[in-house]
Amino acid sequence: MIHLLNLLAAISLLVWGTHIVRTGMLKVFGENLRRVLAESFGNRFKAALAGLGVTGLVQSSTATCLIVASFVDKGLVATGAALAVMLGADVGSALMAVVLSFDLSWLSPLLIFAGVVMFITWESSSAGRIGRVFIGLGLIMLALQLIVGATRPLTQSPEVRALLLALPNEVMLDIVVGAALAVLSYSSLAIVLLTATLAAQEMVPITVALGLVLGANVGSGVLALLATARSSPLARRLPLGNFIFKAVGALLMIPLLPQALVLLQQYAGPVPQQVVLFHLGFNVLLACSFIAFTGMLGQLLERWLPKPAPGLDGNRPRHLDPVALATPSLAISCAAREALHQADIVETMLRGVLPVMRDNDLALAERLRRMDDTVDELYSAIKFYLTQISHAALSEREGRRWTDIVSFAINMEQIGDIVERIIQDIEDKKIRKSLRFSDAGMAEICHLHERLLSNLRLGMGVFLDGHVRDAQKLHEEKMRFRELEHEYAANHIARLQNNTAQSIETSSLHLDLLSELKRINSHICSIAYPILEQAGALSATRLRHSQLAGLDEARR
Repeated sequence: MIHLLNLLAAISLLVWGTHIVRTGMLKVFGENLRRVLAESFGNRFKAALAGLGVTGLVQSSTATCLIVASFVDKGLVATGAALAVMLGADVGSALMAVVLSFDLSWLSPLLIFAGVVMFITWESSSAGRIGRVFIGLGLIMLALQLIVGATRPLTQSPEVRALLLALPNEVMLDIVVGAALAVLSYSSLAIVLLTATLAAQEMVPITVALGLVLGANVGSGVLALLATARSSPLARRLPLGNFIFKAVGALLMIPLLPQALVLLQQYAGPVPQQVVLFHLGFNVLLACSFIAFTGMLGQLLERWLPKPAPGLDGNRPRHLDPVALATPSLAISCAAREALHQADIVETMLRGVLPVMRDNDLALAERLRRMDDTVDELYSAIKFYLTQISHAALSEREGRRWTDIVSFAINMEQIGDIVERIIQDIEDKKIRKSLRFSDAGMAEICHLHERLLSNLRLGMGVFLDGHVRDAQKLHEEKMRFRELEHEYAANHIARLQNNTAQSIETSSLHLDLLSELKRINSHICSIAYPILEQAGALSATRLRHSQLAGLDEARR
């Protein structure tokens, strides 16, 4: 029993080591990796090389798939080019399996020691994050040694040998088992390394090991499918296409396994090398065979999973992928996209204020008030999602982005509350009393409303791109809007002095509207504060109070 527990512990350490390396690499190079991928889509061969390099670093084709799927979802890249990236990504993962299969037992303690020293000494710096990667690599090598030690007593057991001999030599069953193990461990790389080690210890025959490797490849495709199961049809195109390539490749490889085994035994050396070289050869063959068909399959996927027509259902989060939480840079992007979704609903609410006011539309007023519930739900979802992202795994820039997203979501939620209050006031003080604004007063409100919508769109752009010039322009709008509000309030007082009947009847509502619109504009303009602070264009005291208030609200 103790030998089995030791084996399970060693396997767990292997999976954990690959997880540490993957998350560490994404933390160190996350933004650069996304930029490399984004710049490589012009040519399918260049895209495949970029996928190979990126996945060689992060040791996870699934992580690469999630990043590229987000590009497809945004419409930044065609599905065919993204499929070429994934063919290269699978080759990159296979290359890392070859590297890690060598006997590097001398390197394991050195990496762990150096990694711990670097991580403890410079925890919050890039050196500390690289130290975390060293620890993960050392744990992978240590885990492989432990697996060898734990399986040796098991291989000497007559009962285990009898059980292995009784297993059916069925390739399809081996593929299913390998795929299931890859899904359960969330790492096809770990399963390939485990299979190579078990084959070396004669725990599994080499023929079974090759079937398990094929299954691990298929399982990595299933992982990406599961990770994007709740995403939009556009985001599901790439995982589905990648899975089709893997599944078709595995099926075509089954009748070639006897010939492949002969070649491996002649040229590949020891059994562990045979397993990992088979894994590499399969993925290289897959890339060479299918790269010419990426465009064709991409077009088919675009027909099978078309872009959905714009709908009215904004009641649930669209972009908060729970699987992306394991990749901090990707999770931050998901939260930012959901915050923009929340802002789109707020814009719809704000845009609907004038039709309610002009047409006395009670049905529209009711629909807009219900939309505030959606804004509140999205805010809660974004806040909860962000709290699940490990701050220890965030770079300094990603940490600032985390704060910016929280602040943006809070501002949008508060704007939604103000718009709901405005609509309720219009309904109670104007529509139900059958009153109307004076022509001059209505024109002033329309002008402020139009300016407010323009500022909201500018604020969304500032949040998305972070351009200092746009942030300065948005900040300047706060003073201009305040001056207009004062001017229009004075104009209204002048109309009261002239005994304008309509102004007298709607005076309370009119002044409240001006005040509430100014308050909304203040929330919009505060989006610019973090960017201006980083550029040294805003006083630190003002920003500090704004951010502390936002974070206090987020904790509630």
